Amino acid sequence: MVKFLLTLLVISFIIRFVVPVVLRLLVGNLVQKHTRRFEQQFGGSPFNPPPTSPPPGEVRVEYVPPKQKPTPSKEFRGGEYVDYEEVK
Repeated sequence: MVKFLLTLLVISFIIRFVVPVVLRLLVGNLVQKHTRRFEQQFGGSPFNPPPTSPPPGEVRVEYVPPKQKPTPSKEFRGGEYVDYEEVK
């Protein structure tokens, strides 16, 4: 029984910690290999496609800066004075 539990513990350890590291290395190398093959075959990276030129007469905008919100004045001292009349 102890031998079975020890074997089960070792197998679970291997599956939990060793297999993911090995798979990460194998899949990473496979992706790099296919990326290099694609670059050689088609002359570019699949993740950064070459820029296309717009048709004649059209404008291409690559960056639009974000609009800044107007900041409120720091010298605000309250609103206008309004006469108060008590109604009885």
